[in-house]
Amino acid sequence: MIGSNLSKKLLDSNRYPVICIDNFEAFYPRKLKEENIMPLFKNATYRFIKGDKRSSADLNKIPNVDAILRFAAKNGVRHSIQDPLLYQNVNIAGTQNVLEFADRKVKQFIFASSSSICGLNPNIPWNEIEKLLPISHYACSKLSEEMLGHVYSHLDGIRFFALRFFTVYDPGQRPDLAIHKFFELITQGRPIPVFGNGETIRDCTFIDDVLRGIEVATEYNASNCKIINLGCRTPVSLNALMYWIKETCGKKAIIDRSPEQPGDVTATFCRISKAQRLLGYTPRINLASGLSVFYEWFKKKGVI
Repeated sequence: MIGSNLSKKLLDSNRYPVICIDNFEAFYPRKLKEENIMPLFKNATYRFIKGDKRSSADLNKIPNVDAILRFAAKNGVRHSIQDPLLYQNVNIAGTQNVLEFADRKVKQFIFASSSSICGLNPNIPWNEIEKLLPISHYACSKLSEEMLGHVYSHLDGIRFFALRFFTVYDPGQRPDLAIHKFFELITQGRPIPVFGNGETIRDCTFIDDVLRGIEVATEYNASNCKIINLGCRTPVSLNALMYWIKETCGKKAIIDRSPEQPGDVTATFCRISKAQRLLGYTPRINLASGLSVFYEWFKKKGVI
């Protein structure tokens, strides 16, 4: 999702050729991934390699590059609790393999981290030096990846940026994520499974804002290792999010409440002063506008 949107933005700028490597992992249908990347092949400077970041042979298919943007990961908090060893293998070992490759090839490494690593820290909004209290194997794997980046930056001089994303949503979003799932269920008149009382809050951030931050980070060279929050600054409760989605599509929401799930955090909400200072980052898209853009994409895809 973020990778295909970022690739399009970089290609449209006519400043960067893009090489993408992906193994089409079966977390959600391959067809949806192919639909997201198909328009990119119209650009002569785009190249796709089918491969796995855990394979050094696959990584060695990549020619000399100026920067690596490591966004491929095994996602999903609840799935990670069911299969923690897989997340350790794909995320931690996979990222170390890419860092080993980068050590021979590049100086700039941009890593997609996650707000989930902050976990149960109650001191919101979080800055980048808050105590981290992850409560899922997925979150723990992202924290381990951040630490690996710090080690390689210290030992080998790789310029490493961990960008902590806060609930990014966009056209092309994975169908298992909340906003996509809520639109689908509401438009089909099906119940929305809600775990807990719906008062958990998320700092929903539209893709265009995040992409601006990433693009600046690819050229930042003032220091070798940074961890930076990229969020929206205006968190919304799950109940409010469902309200805005039903208002956007003009339909009623049927709620099916269940107990809270292990691994789910009560809040994600960040400070972005560091991103503002270093990257000139300021979110511009509010939730209502972002949901409208998402809904237009959703309708064009023929989901309803």
